[in-house]
Amino acid sequence: MNICVCVGSSCHLKGSYDVIRLLKENLEANGLTDRVNLSAAFCMGKCEHGVTVKVNDEIVTGVNADTFDAFFKEKVLGGELG
Repeated sequence: MNICVCVGSSCHLKGSYDVIRLLKENLEANGLTDRVNLSAAFCMGKCEHGVTVKVNDEIVTGVNADTFDAFFKEKVLGGELG
């Protein structure tokens, strides 16, 4: 699985580095670090929707500390790794 978090200026201000930290922590806690390629990219063109994360070919917007658990459960654990 490939996960890419936007770290462009808008997403950075909206907490992209918190999302990256949470991803690292949760991937490690679930023993998935060797099955997920985590990377960062600049601007995915969805700036007005909050932090943007691309999971394989799917764009997910509005990811933050409050929505992270649901995002991780659905898109990562419930995705092709589930």
